[in-house]
Amino acid sequence: MNILRRNPQQRQHEQPKGMLLHCGGEVVDRDEVYDVRTPTGTNTWYPLSHSGLLTEVESQLQSAGFTIANQGHALSHEGARYFGVLEVTTPGNNQRDYGWIVGIRNSHDKSYPAGLVAGSKVFVCDNLAFTGEVKISRKHTRFAQRDLRHLTSRAVGQLGERFHALDERINAYREKRVTEKLAHDTIVKALDCRAIMPSQIPAVLQEWRHSEHEEFHPRNAWSLFNACTETFKGINPHTVVNRSQALHGLFDGLVGLSR
Repeated sequence: MNILRRNPQQRQHEQPKGMLLHCGGEVVDRDEVYDVRTPTGTNTWYPLSHSGLLTEVESQLQSAGFTIANQGHALSHEGARYFGVLEVTTPGNNQRDYGWIVGIRNSHDKSYPAGLVAGSKVFVCDNLAFTGEVKISRKHTRFAQRDLRHLTSRAVGQLGERFHALDERINAYREKRVTEKLAHDTIVKALDCRAIMPSQIPAVLQEWRHSEHEEFHPRNAWSLFNACTETFKGINPHTVVNRSQALHGLFDGLVGLSR
């Protein structure tokens, strides 16, 4: 097995503060991602390297017109599981209080396939939330490495539509007024769909009632959504993906959006 080394030209991005610190796992820099050994495959399993996936996603994002503003990386299970977050912008994206993010995940222990997750990052509190995932390869099949560029290009091509849908979704959350009773009912439903855990309910209520961020004082679904995502800090990034997807499904129903 070879240790993968990064090209010196790939020093262009610096590790941002807060990008992955709240997501659990071990926060690492690019060097450490590129130093992870890719295990030897079998007759039925052909693992993709973390570094190769990261490099190809970055290349395809830039080719599609996205600018990578910040990024962060995390490893867990002795490097077998990788999660990266890339904050991206386009010339037409003028959002001031939140930004678009791309989550990259890959595994060398067969826990999940390589994939991209579109999402949002709220600047004032650095909350991350992810929406639907775009699979790059459903499993590490024989020709996954050979076809990586094509597979990644196709996945990145779906992100633009997902980001614009995310903007519409957040605007709908802002327009939905939430009473105290509706907030309590929604928090219980968030518990039912496992978007939050029972021990997190007091923290959600505290953030909803007395948020230190003025941006979340309006009594609307966007404020309540961020009260819930505040509890995602400190948990594994792969868990964040699952919980935020469940939370988006709940809030889409609350504001009358069809998925």
